[in-house]
Amino acid sequence: MVDNLFDVQNVTLRFGGVVSLNDVTLSQKRGEILAIIGPNGAGKTSLFNSLTGVYTPQQGSITFTDAKGKRYSVIGKKPYRVSAAGVARTFQASRMFSAMTTFENVKIGAESHRGLGAVGAMLKGPATRRDEVRSDAATRDLLEFVGLTSQSNVIAASLNYGARRRLEIARALATRPQVLLLDEPAAGTNPAEKNDLTELIRRVRDEMNVSILLIEHDMKLVMALAERLYVLNFGSVIAQGTPEEIRANPAVIEAYLGASDTGIAEESK
Repeated sequence: MVDNLFDVQNVTLRFGGVVSLNDVTLSQKRGEILAIIGPNGAGKTSLFNSLTGVYTPQQGSITFTDAKGKRYSVIGKKPYRVSAAGVARTFQASRMFSAMTTFENVKIGAESHRGLGAVGAMLKGPATRRDEVRSDAATRDLLEFVGLTSQSNVIAASLNYGARRRLEIARALATRPQVLLLDEPAAGTNPAEKNDLTELIRRVRDEMNVSILLIEHDMKLVMALAERLYVLNFGSVIAQGTPEEIRANPAVIEAYLGASDTGIAEESK
């Protein structure tokens, strides 16, 4: 089987005269926790949007290899097709169903994986009701995995920030992905929640065999989790390597100096 999940070759993304991604080449190995870091405006979220079919780059190629070894060209595919191939994602801003319970949010994710979509999941017919017991059991298992069993009947809007982040991860895992893309998962969390989140992300990879692709500004979390990192600046890859190599890279330190998020320099001390 091909070792790489994602292969990105010479990807360029433009919006009018603005170059958001400039000749980006990178890869992610199967089973890897990989981080994408860089100052604000470096192109990190544009890269995620390109990997998931939200944006269509004008140049280059993006290939995803599924669990059976089948290779998909992502560029030109709709996001739901990329998701069906095994790519799940969370967002910087929460996208849960805030008026529904924690349990209902995760269950909709599980039923969407069966091809019902969010609306179909809520309007189940006789055929889909036969899967109800199985779907409920899978939902309970995921809530237990992320530590939300005691809050399964709580309305999602009333959850604290840390619990919301765990709910978003559970919803994404309900689609049974091969890789989970996390866009600033620690944003808004306190130190205790951040520690819990770090451990949860590690368990997702180790216990569920789901690869992790991570964007995060918190360098302590990144350096604790990532096995490799790519650094973006002004849409270009300026460095790649292990956490130790990135900490010592002069180009990376220079890119962060003068930026608002100078955590990389602090982590290198």
